[in-house]
Amino acid sequence: MALIALAADKGAPGVTTAAVALGAVWPRPVLVAECDQAGGDLVYRLPSAQPDGDADGGMLNPSRGLLSLAATARRGLRPDQVAEHCQRLDGGLDVLVGVTNAEQAHAMTWLWGPLGRAFAGLAPVDVIADCGRLGAASPLLDLMHEADLVVLLTRATLEQVAHLRERVAALTAELRGGPPVGVLVLADPRDFRGSIAEVDRILAGVRGRASDAAQGPPPPDVTVLGGLALDPKGADLLSGSWGGRLDRSLLIRSAREVAADLTGRLPAAPPAGHPAAPPAREDVPLPPGPAEQPPQGPPPPRQAPHVPAGGGHEEGRR
Repeated sequence: MALIALAADKGAPGVTTAAVALGAVWPRPVLVAECDQAGGDLVYRLPSAQPDGDADGGMLNPSRGLLSLAATARRGLRPDQVAEHCQRLDGGLDVLVGVTNAEQAHAMTWLWGPLGRAFAGLAPVDVIADCGRLGAASPLLDLMHEADLVVLLTRATLEQVAHLRERVAALTAELRGGPPVGVLVLADPRDFRGSIAEVDRILAGVRGRASDAAQGPPPPDVTVLGGLALDPKGADLLSGSWGGRLDRSLLIRSAREVAADLTGRLPAAPPAGHPAAPPAREDVPLPPGPAEQPPQGPPPPRQAPHVPAGGGHEEGRR
């Protein structure tokens, strides 16, 4: 139904962490797709749903996901093909596992545009695409052109915001006529509002830069959407079962607020009993995502996926 592309510039802001955290509290059916060209991490970090009653769960299959989908999509890619290559995490979150290395991604540059259109055609499922770190003229721009919203993440440090400022200027020029661009700030809870306001101030100077360039479609709007809490303890709790401590963590509380804000900016979900999508888009029998819930209500009545905390690695998982 809606496609949200999450990405970052230089640094280690935790794009994958944000994607999975948002997916866990998303108030509509959702699929988290690993589209990071550097290679995905889900298969190494998260167990799949318990197979055949096995109490210990199992590993995600690295061969089933983006790689297997690409192998079947040479003659075209339809939305109804995506479901065949998805897996479910222990806890109920549906994922499309990415490639395991950059060499595999290099051979799949043709896929991103068709994949973005297929994601946009999933109904009534939203897709959160983890696009990892962007570079100059990234092939993932083809996917982003199909998105309803592009969200860039940054930490509230001088060097990361400086890199983000230049990336925003370049990205808005490349996405002329495309989706709006939002910014999420990963900030210390002790100065949450101040950090978000400072990032907003710094980015204000580049918002009109692309509009001064050559004639053509207008550049997308750029908005600082808010922030996710830098909460290592909350991330640690995400490696276990959903409980009261996790629900009260700053990470989950901030993720729930961001999820509610983002869904409010997206096309409305079709009412019950109403056709899930316009005729041009095909329904896909994906397993349902997290149960719908009011934005300010309790978490879904299920376990969160087991997500190891990220330590010093870029994508400290949920």
